[in-house]
Amino acid sequence: MSAIDPKSVPTRTLSTGEKIPCIGLGTFGSDHFSPQQVSAAVAGAIRAGYRLFDCASVYGNEDLIGREFDRAFREGAVRRDEVLVASKVWNDMHGRGDVLLSCAKTLRDLHLDQLDFYFVHWPFPNYHAPFCDVDSRNPDSKPFSVEEFMQTWRQMERLHDMGLVRNLGMSNMTVPKLQAVLPLCRIQPTVLEIELHPCFQQPALFDYAVAHGIQPIGYCPIGSPNRPERDTTPEDLIDTQAPQVVQIARAHGISPAAVCLKWAAQRGQVPIPFSLHHYEDNLRCVTEDPLSKAEMEAMKSVDQNCRLIKGQVFLWPGADSWHDLWDEDGTIVK
Repeated sequence: MSAIDPKSVPTRTLSTGEKIPCIGLGTFGSDHFSPQQVSAAVAGAIRAGYRLFDCASVYGNEDLIGREFDRAFREGAVRRDEVLVASKVWNDMHGRGDVLLSCAKTLRDLHLDQLDFYFVHWPFPNYHAPFCDVDSRNPDSKPFSVEEFMQTWRQMERLHDMGLVRNLGMSNMTVPKLQAVLPLCRIQPTVLEIELHPCFQQPALFDYAVAHGIQPIGYCPIGSPNRPERDTTPEDLIDTQAPQVVQIARAHGISPAAVCLKWAAQRGQVPIPFSLHHYEDNLRCVTEDPLSKAEMEAMKSVDQNCRLIKGQVFLWPGADSWHDLWDEDGTIVK
């Protein structure tokens, strides 16, 4: 029996009418946790009551996670139709036909016949070697191209047509990029995975997604203290040390991390925190003792536009800085 009744977890309703939990388990172990540790967390989270799992081929752990899914289904811990599983095509598999190959491998690794969500992980084919440093650059990297992105998206649509994927998703997009590609999509994305936490609330992008019937899913929901060192800079803020977050945590007698997750779930995004040991606490915190309207309003002032996952390693020759990846002046940087 689950430690937390999955039915007690609030849900979000997608444009399709389908409901998904307001929180899921991320499976990015950063550069700090082994695939075995991550898959063990997935096994525990299934039994704790999680029903949404966010995976990706580049995380290098889908084969071990798949064994845990298979074991849980065989042992009757959960039924397949009770679990929502997401994965993503990595940047080096955007080529013609490669998206299909990537999805096939993910399905095989995860021991599944169908994915509930499949994302384009980043909106360009730029990629980096595992464990690279912040100054690493691939000479083949290039700026975002609407034409190339849509070639990849057409393959995503084919996966949907084939019944291998139920919902399509985009990730790490900006408002200008969405404005450019959404009118061209035969099948619209159901979900958008982006960095969202109290110090980086992205209100314009969040509101744009919601207005277009796209459910925001937020990674780094507590500020990703274990993110790779290449993504850290001296000016980064720590969400769990923000005075408003600390004050609310004290008032509720909970951790600052729990405040971040309550805020995320109540705001309307779906946070996907990863934790080796606190995943049960993370799930439970969204089922009880909600933040008040005044506290939710106070949380707006925490936003300092502090992006943590800057993407420096995806820059192309001639780009000035990581800011070029994010279209901050409202136009797509070439």
